[in-house]
Amino acid sequence: MADLHRTRHRSILTSRGANRAIVRIFLAAAFTWCAGAMAATGADLYRAKVTVTGQGEANRIIGFAACLEDVLVKVSGAQKLSADRRLAAYKSKAKDLVTAFSYRDQFSGKPTRDEQGTRDRPYDLTVEFEEGKIDDILGAFGLKPWLSHRPLLAVFAEMEQGPRSYLVTSDGTQSDLQRDALLAAADKRGISIVLPGTAALEKSNITGADLRTAPFPALAPVAAELGGDVVLVGRLVWNDRELGWATQWQMDWRGRTHRWQIRGVTFDEAFRRGIGGAAQVLSGNGDWSGGPQRPTY
Repeated sequence: MADLHRTRHRSILTSRGANRAIVRIFLAAAFTWCAGAMAATGADLYRAKVTVTGQGEANRIIGFAACLEDVLVKVSGAQKLSADRRLAAYKSKAKDLVTAFSYRDQFSGKPTRDEQGTRDRPYDLTVEFEEGKIDDILGAFGLKPWLSHRPLLAVFAEMEQGPRSYLVTSDGTQSDLQRDALLAAADKRGISIVLPGTAALEKSNITGADLRTAPFPALAPVAAELGGDVVLVGRLVWNDRELGWATQWQMDWRGRTHRWQIRGVTFDEAFRRGIGGAAQVLSGNGDWSGGPQRPTY
C-alpha cells in the first residue's frame, strides 16, 4: 500500500510539473507573440500605400513621394506636415529613403477589357522607408516619432445631406462607404478606431441631434463599452454651392476641448483630416486648424 501511495504521489507531482511546464511554454509563446505584434505595429508606422497607374518608374517615383509624406505624418502624428512646403525637397529624393516596395494589381483575377487596361492598370504600391532616415527628417522639423501608446478613438460621426441624416456605424448598411473611408483614414494616420453599432446607439438613445448638444460625458459609457479611450465627434454637412462637405470635429483630451473645421472637401478627405487632427492633439504636437479648405493632391 505504501508503494502504491508513493507511486500515486509521484504521478501527481509529475502531472503538476507537466502542467507548470505547459503554462510556462504558453506564457513564453504569448510573450513572443505580443513582442512580435508590437514590433510589427512599429514597423507599420514606416510603411505606406498609394494607388499608382502601371509599374513604370516615373509613376513609382511619384508614389514614393506621396508615401513619404504619409509616413512622416503617421510616424510623428503631426497632421500639419501634410501642408508643409518644406517637404518638397525631401519628396524629390524619396527614392533614397526606400528600403522595399511591392505592387498589388487591383484588377487581379479580372479579365482584361482592352489594351489600355493592360498597359495602365491601377496598382497598390506599398513602400517601406528606413526608420532612422525618417526620424532624422522629423528631427529637422523639430518633431519626434510618436512611438508611445496611441489611444483608441471612439468615433461618432454624423452625415447630413439635405433632409437625410444618419450616424456612421459599425454595422449599418447606409453608412458602408463612410465606414470604409473612416477605417482607411485611421489606417493612413496610424490610429486605431472603433465605431458604435446600431443597437448600442438605440440602447443609449443617441442620435445626430444629441451629438450637437450633449456633453461628451454622455458618450463615455458607449465609448467605454467599445473599448475606446477617447471620444471624437464629427459632423459632416453637404454644401451644394461648394460641392463638398463642411465638417466640424471636436475632442476632449486632458481637460481641454479641441475643435477644428474643414470645408469643401470629400468625406474621404474630411475623415483623413478629422483623424489626422485628433492624432496631432494626442501626439502632443498641438492643436490643428483644419488645414487648407480644399485638399491638395
